[in-house]
Amino acid sequence: MSDKNLSTGKKGEDIAIAFLEDKGWLILDRNYSFMKKELDIVGSTDREIVFVEVKTRSNSNFGEPEDALTDQKKRNLIETAQAWLHERKLEGAPVRFDVIAIIAPGSKKQKIRHHEGAFWYL
Repeated sequence: MSDKNLSTGKKGEDIAIAFLEDKGWLILDRNYSFMKKELDIVGSTDREIVFVEVKTRSNSNFGEPEDALTDQKKRNLIETAQAWLHERKLEGAPVRFDVIAIIAPGSKKQKIRHHEGAFWYL
């Protein structure tokens, strides 16, 4: 991945965290890794633990950011979330998987879309 893509991704995650904190969420973890797989953000609402995948693009010329969430990526997120829960002895806790899509981070054209319950834990 190029330095530009890494920078855009980090900027997107920073924006997503601020967005979630403004909604009253508690951020529990960021960039948690398990077997070369990663969770961008782990947050908590008053009801559940939420695993958030952040997809950031400088523009939508090649599709919407959330369109990059493949079935394989979903499986990886679920597996990594299970490891996160296991390590903290939180198996059985109510969980949800969200996606935050950000276009043009930091610009006047910035757009944020929060897809709550974007996919389900099977």
